[in-house]
This record gives sequence, C-alpha cells and structure tokens, in this order.
Amino acid sequence: MTIQNGYVELALRLGRHVDGLVDSYYGDPAVSKRIESEPLLEPPALAGDADRLLGELGGADLEAQRSRWLQTQLVGLRTVAGKLAGEELPYSDEVERCYGVRPGHTPEEELEEAHGLLDAALPPGGSLAERYQAWREGTPIPTEHLELLLNEISDDLRARTAELVGLPEGESAVIELVSDEPWAAYNYYEGGLRSRVAVNADIPMAPNFITELMAHELYPGHQTEHCWKEQVLYRDRGYAETGILMIGTPESLIAEGIAELAVEMLLEDEDEFTAQHLAQKGIAYDAGLARAVRGARRALAGVSGNVALRLYEGDASEDDALQYLRHWALMSDRRASQALRFITDPIWRSYVTTYADGYRVCRNWVADDPARFKRLLTEQLTPSDLV
Repeated sequence: MTIQNGYVELALRLGRHVDGLVDSYYGDPAVSKRIESEPLLEPPALAGDADRLLGELGGADLEAQRSRWLQTQLVGLRTVAGKLAGEELPYSDEVERCYGVRPGHTPEEELEEAHGLLDAALPPGGSLAERYQAWREGTPIPTEHLELLLNEISDDLRARTAELVGLPEGESAVIELVSDEPWAAYNYYEGGLRSRVAVNADIPMAPNFITELMAHELYPGHQTEHCWKEQVLYRDRGYAETGILMIGTPESLIAEGIAELAVEMLLEDEDEFTAQHLAQKGIAYDAGLARAVRGARRALAGVSGNVALRLYEGDASEDDALQYLRHWALMSDRRASQALRFITDPIWRSYVTTYADGYRVCRNWVADDPARFKRLLTEQLTPSDLV
C-alpha cells in the first residue's frame, strides 16, 4: 500500500471515532465502504499506524512538496489519535502539531486599542459592549428577503471570483436554510465540485455579516478552494490523499486562512457592496459606520485564542473565561457561552486558533497578490511554507 492510500485509510478510521473529524470525503467509495465495515480499530493502534506511516515516508518516491504536506498531515492525525488514546500534551504543542502554527497571545494592549477605536466609531448610548452588540446583532435582514439575498450575493461573488482566480468548469453550490443548529452556517463539500451551504435560519442574519459569510463559505472561500483542489490535485494529478479533508490537520488552518482572507481579496469595499445589494430590497445600511467598525475590531479575533491559553496553560476557571470573553470580545452572555463550549471541547479546543492564525499567515504570505492567492487554492502548501 502506498503512503498516500495509508494516509486516507488512517483518516477514515479516525473519523469513525469523532463525528465531524472527516470534513469531506470524495475519494474511492469502495475504500470508505470497506473501512466502515471492518472492526473498529482503537486509538492506540491508529497512533501506531500514524507512526509507521511517518517512518516510511522518508523512503517514499514523492516530490518534496507532496512529501512535506503528507508529513504535516500525518503529524496532525498522530496527535488526534494520541489524544483519543489518552495521551497528554501541553496545549501549545497540541495546536502546533495539529495545525502547524504555535499559538500566540494577543496583548491586552492591542485589545484595549481596538476598544478605543470602536468607542470612537460606534454611535453613543450605553456601554461599549451594548453599543457593539447593537451594531453586530441589531436590525436583522427580514426573513422574507434572506434566501434571495444569500443567492444574489453569492452569485455576484462567484462572478467576481471567476474573474480573479477562475473556477473549474462544472463547479456549483446550493444554499439551504436550516434550523436547530449551533452554528450560523456550514459548508458541506460533497465532491464532484459541489458544495451545499446550510444557513441557520434560527439565528437572525445581521446585514454587516451576510457578504463576509458568503465569501467565507463559497466564493472565493471554502467552495473555491475545495473545488480547485479537487480538480487540480485529485482529478488531474491523481493525488489520492487530497480526496479527504480532515479537521485536526494543517490543511484546516490553510482553509480557514483562505476563507477569512476571501472577502478582502475580492472586494475593495465590502460594505459598499453589501449596501448596494440591500438597497435593492429596500433595506437601509450604513456602509460608513460598518467600514469604521470592521477596521477597528480585527484584533478581537485573537480573544478566543487568549482564552484557550488562559484555560489550558494558565490558571483561569471557566467563569474567568466567560468574563474575559464578555469584556475583551464584547460578547453577549449567549455568544460567550457558545464560544466557551467550542473552546472547551476536548477535540475541537485547538481548532479555535485556526481562524486568527490562518488569516495572519495567509494574509502575510499572499500580500494582496492574486497569483499567490490562486496558489493557496490549488497547491499542497503547508503553514511552514507560508511562514
């Protein structure tokens, strides 16, 4: 068996232990069917399989970039298997082994500066947290306009993405409204160059979030990356290992970095774009205010990572963590509780770092160059390649 096929089988076996660990699989269906029908392998055995594959990788006849990508992915899977087997690892080591970037602390001085900028930008009346929450979660998009707006905005973003980086022939995506989910939206990549984006209709959609959401999940974010990599790496080159997308590995940090960077790569003025689409439905939108607030709040993306470090490498309690989220991220009680659930999940706790760190790493490497952004979408790049 090749290293590539061994990697796929290891990933599928690990996925049987953790729901959602396999983000997408569009490889050989016979392989997944066989793995599903075999006796469940326990995590210590899977950790041993990862060690064996890592040991064999040096002797495999693979080009250097492909070998380096497989190595970082296998280290991530080995870390996940070890945690499932009960191995203990310092939090920063866990994050670095899973996602390829060691987590850093965002200084409170930067957060304080962001608060000052937000205080100046937001309309007066109430505490800073109340004013920020009113802007972030204020007047939602009317339900009767939501589905049409989501589709119109994604269609516009798709056309612009095709001009910026191209799209594989035959790619497609659908948007559906769902309910009773813990997230705002989720991209289910189905293979065959197709995505299904589920948007939670139970959560009111803020006008200042809709364009960012569609860019992140679809164009030029997750859908664009997944369909390009399926076309170039899986279909054209026959790289079996790219037929499965795994949480807990460095490709997740790259994916979230691409998605977080997506809207600014595509649009010179996100808020003017949003205002134009909303105006067609008679919905007022203060693009100037949104632009000022958006520019001021970027540092707040590091708050969740700070909380994780305080919980797992400091002496903070969960009550301390909630207070920190409410104070520095200006979160409501509901949002703070939801964020803490994610941060304290045994498997997902390290994923919280991928958004801010992925954005930072990808932004610095791309440096506003569409050609470099296209490389992120089509090549087996690792965080170490970008750093």
